[in-house]
Amino acid sequence: MSQALKFAGKFKSGIGLIGLIIVLSFLSEYFLTLPNLLNVTRQVSINAILAFGMTFVILTGGIDLSVGSILALTSAITAGLLSTGYDVVIAILAGLLLGAILGLFSGILVAKAKMPPFIVTLGMMTIARGFTLIYSGGRPISGFNKTFRFLGAGYLGIIPFPVVIMIIILLICYIVLRKTSFGRYVYAVGGNEKATKLSGINTDAIKMSVYAISGFLAAVSGIILTSRLNSAQPTAGTGYELDAIAAVVLGGTSLAGGQGGVIGTIMGALIIGVLNNGLNLLNVSSFYQLVAKGAVILIAVFLDRRSQQAE
Repeated sequence: MSQALKFAGKFKSGIGLIGLIIVLSFLSEYFLTLPNLLNVTRQVSINAILAFGMTFVILTGGIDLSVGSILALTSAITAGLLSTGYDVVIAILAGLLLGAILGLFSGILVAKAKMPPFIVTLGMMTIARGFTLIYSGGRPISGFNKTFRFLGAGYLGIIPFPVVIMIIILLICYIVLRKTSFGRYVYAVGGNEKATKLSGINTDAIKMSVYAISGFLAAVSGIILTSRLNSAQPTAGTGYELDAIAAVVLGGTSLAGGQGGVIGTIMGALIIGVLNNGLNLLNVSSFYQLVAKGAVILIAVFLDRRSQQAE
């Protein structure tokens, strides 16, 4: 029994995803069609990119509640620059830089001021949302050129371009976490911060870096969303931080830090995307969709806890 629980816990995200696909393919004749599957991957891409950044933070034992608001603010700033005639590259770089700076600021407060990540990022969430409303005046900013729109609405062959960006970022994050010293330090900080610090590693720099990465990837998601919608909405990203955390947890990354990775996170993001798509195809009310999503997360956490106990 314990071996079965360990197996289920280790591969729960893959098992869950395959199970969902099988069930939904029987329940809806439209689910396994190519247009629908491409649509699912495109919808998943924004949450997945957010969740990759969240994975870095959670691996160190932290949490980042500000990603949805940073997404909205960087979206508004990028859109504002584009609408006033700035070059696409400059507008995008400004949005990305702003995201990284906001994340870094949270990291400094967590690492240097020793403030709890939950409180720091909750404050940043509110600040970023407030600046978004101030900058945009509470109104959407829309109307961009074709070059910018390609980022979110274009295709590479039959593959939506946001999916291409997601795959590239996934590979980069995987290499950074698994093949570099920085990645090993991220796991070490989450596993045992005190021992890591005593071994001479600058744990404060690692913490600040992961929050900067999270902010940067939130900006990437914001820019893609703005491009796809051809509009920057002041309420964009509301609740996205919860979906990102859910994807990380469903993917098997421990909320205590030190265990997990981005491969699990992409599986978690796909589970959420497939679940949302399937329930929409079955005309299930959005109220019940929230219940179903919460239940799946609780089951994943339960399996994770039981597998850790079995070990």
